[in-house]
Amino acid sequence: MRDSNVGPEGRFFGWPCATDLALEHMAGACPTRNASWERLDSVPPDPVLFGRSAAMGEVRRRAEKICRTNVPILLCGEGGTGKEALARWIHANSEYSPGEFVKVSCAAIPGTLLESELFGYEQGAFTGANVSKPGRVELAHRGTLFLDEIAELDPNLQSKLLQFLQDGTFSRIGDHSERRIDARLVCATNKDLDQETEAGRFRQDLFYRIHGFRLNLPTLRERREDIPVLAEYFRAHFEKQFATKADIFPPEMLDYLKNLNWPGNLRELSNGVARYVLIGPEAAIYHERTPKKNGTMRAGEDNGAPVPLKRLAKDAIREMERNVILESLRANQWNRRKTAQALKISYRALIYKIHDAGLMTRKGAQRGEQAKNLSSSAMGKCATD
Repeated sequence: MRDSNVGPEGRFFGWPCATDLALEHMAGACPTRNASWERLDSVPPDPVLFGRSAAMGEVRRRAEKICRTNVPILLCGEGGTGKEALARWIHANSEYSPGEFVKVSCAAIPGTLLESELFGYEQGAFTGANVSKPGRVELAHRGTLFLDEIAELDPNLQSKLLQFLQDGTFSRIGDHSERRIDARLVCATNKDLDQETEAGRFRQDLFYRIHGFRLNLPTLRERREDIPVLAEYFRAHFEKQFATKADIFPPEMLDYLKNLNWPGNLRELSNGVARYVLIGPEAAIYHERTPKKNGTMRAGEDNGAPVPLKRLAKDAIREMERNVILESLRANQWNRRKTAQALKISYRALIYKIHDAGLMTRKGAQRGEQAKNLSSSAMGKCATD
C-alpha cells in the first residue's frame, strides 16, 4: 500500500537513504518528485527484514504473537535499527492492514504545529486556517498510527495524547464536537523511556498506556551474520533507483563489512551501499572515525607502561600498510589476486598481511583497532613533546 506521507527524499526500509553523492549523481537534482526516488517496497521481504540472526529471530517470534492483536506496541532501539520497517511489517500482518499506515515524527514537527498535525483543525480556528483539515489521527482510522521518536513529544501534547488513547475520542482544533476512531498504535524511540519517566520528562501514565508490549531491536553489531543479505538487498534496490548496474559484492568484501562497527546501523550501511553503486568499488562504504585522544596519557606511556620507540614505529608502519592494502583491495574490486599483483607481492603474502592487518576476522579487526588507537595517541603525544 502506498504511504501518502512519502516525500521526494526516497525513504525506503524505514530510514532516509538519499545521500549527497546520490543528489549530485541525479540529473538536475531538484526537489520535485521524481519516479526514481520513490520507495520500491514499503516492507522488505521477511528474509531481509529479519535475516538469520538469533537476535532478529527472537524479535520475529515475539512480533508474530502480538501483530494480530490491538495491543499498543513500543519499539525500542538505536537510530537506524529498522524500527519503522518493523512497524510497517506489523501493520501489514495485522487486522488493520486494509487501512492506512500513518507516520508522525514527533521530533521533526515543532510542538506548536504538532497538535494541528495530529488532531486537525476547523476552518477559521487560527490565522491561516482557510479550510478544514483532518489530522493524522483521523487518517489512521481503521489503520495504524505510528508515532516515531515518541520521547520527543512536547509535554503539553503528552496529556492530550493520553486523553485520546484512553477513550479513542478527540476534537479538531476549533471544533467542540468529539470524533472517535479505531486505530492500531505503534510507537518508537531510541531513548530509554524508563529513565525519561523517572526524570520527569515523560508522563508515567502515558508511558504505561503506550507500553502494552515492548520489542527491542538489536544493533547491526549484534546481527553481523545478516549484513551480507542486507548489503545485497540494498545494492539491488539502488541499482533500480539510480538506473545503473553495480558488481555484486565479493565474498572478501562481505567478510570485511561484517567486521565493522556500524554505529549508524542499517541507515549507515544503506548509505554506504548507495555510494558503492554510484561510484564503484573505490567508494568508501564505511567512514572510519578518528579515535578520541586520551588527554591524560603522557608520551611514551600506555596505562602507565613505557612504550618503546621501536614499537611506535612498527605500529605506525603496520597501520600505513593496512591502509594501503585496504585501498588497493577497493581499487581492485576486492579481488585478492589482482591486489597482490598491484602491490607486487605474492598471493600468500597478501593473505597473511590481510589477516595480520585485521581485515578479515573479527578478533583480528579488534586487535588492529587497538593498535591503531595506541599508535595514533602515542605518536601524537611524541610529536608535541
